[in-house]
Amino acid sequence: MMGVALFALALACFALAAAGCLHTLAATALVGRFRGRESPPLPALPSITILKPVHGAEAGLYENLRSFCEQDYDGDIQLLFGVHDAQDAAVPIVERLIAEYPGRDLALCVTSNLRGPNPKIANLLGMEAKIRHEVVVIADSDIAVPRDYLARTVVELEKSGVGLVTYLYRGDVRGGVWARLAAMAIDYHFLPNVLVGLAAGLARPCFGATMAMKRATLATIGGFDAFLAHLADDNAMGQAVRRAGFRVTVPPLVVCHTCAERDAVELLRHELRWARTLRAADPLGYMGLVMTHPLPFAIAGAIAWPHPYVAGAFIASAVACRLALQLTVDRTLRVRTTSPWLGPVRDLLSFAVHFASFFVGVVSWRGRRYRVRADGTLVPLGKSGGL
Repeated sequence: MMGVALFALALACFALAAAGCLHTLAATALVGRFRGRESPPLPALPSITILKPVHGAEAGLYENLRSFCEQDYDGDIQLLFGVHDAQDAAVPIVERLIAEYPGRDLALCVTSNLRGPNPKIANLLGMEAKIRHEVVVIADSDIAVPRDYLARTVVELEKSGVGLVTYLYRGDVRGGVWARLAAMAIDYHFLPNVLVGLAAGLARPCFGATMAMKRATLATIGGFDAFLAHLADDNAMGQAVRRAGFRVTVPPLVVCHTCAERDAVELLRHELRWARTLRAADPLGYMGLVMTHPLPFAIAGAIAWPHPYVAGAFIASAVACRLALQLTVDRTLRVRTTSPWLGPVRDLLSFAVHFASFFVGVVSWRGRRYRVRADGTLVPLGKSGGL
């Protein structure tokens, strides 16, 4: 009886591994076709307000913020930096930027009144009253963009029916092996999975890394107040824009997300919160992502299967497919391939995070802990410690 059960388990694992390999090959093909285009001419130059919530002197902060100051865009740009504390370590960096661009409309906004549990939305809410321009861009502090970012965004936002523009992102390593593993999760799991989801019509994404909409659209969806309690605030905004009758688009441009995790605890804390956010945004879709992990299922099947050659073939196929995807992503994003041996480690770690996220009810964010309700809203619990 035990032999039959192990045989059935091995077959199920190998079937999932095979499905994962097919998914990986499909992702490889889609990534290979995902390339940015030259910036088209602008029919108009609407004025833009950029909102940058910041917290702490994180790695690469100056360079990331500066990339928004160095845009090839001739329209008026207002750039607001928001902090919750005047003593925040990011303040001197922001003040340095303001001093370096005396002719630009740059300002620091200090908001100490946290009106809701989501710290990012509370920060944005503190800047909302100071928005002066037609187009509103929201961008995380750990994001860097190319010089034509605003031009591309405006062209997309001016298209008929478009209410919000958002972008995929890749990992920009600013550290050692833990930062490298964090970037690999973005480059080789998140980005390809989104492209497969979009191609299959199963994904309706909105990424908080960068979002752009017209000021009137922001007012239509209730302003930032409407999203103060959400963990997946970006997804909630995208849904609200769609309910208002507009489209959310993901143009073929990839921005950079700084990865500077210093140890395993920091990496796991970040990835568990991220995984729990994805699960809150789309529970069924997130559950389906289990099939995107061929290697752990191939290994599990090999443990239960008595014939090593068949089991070894599944493991080798899973590793080969994932390596092909890794090399294709690096070529498409025009980055140098490093540490390919970390690929299997990253795949096993991603599966472990995916599995653990189903048992996580508390997340850490900006030094505080939150309980996540079933509907994805947050309940503050206090300062964080450990995971």
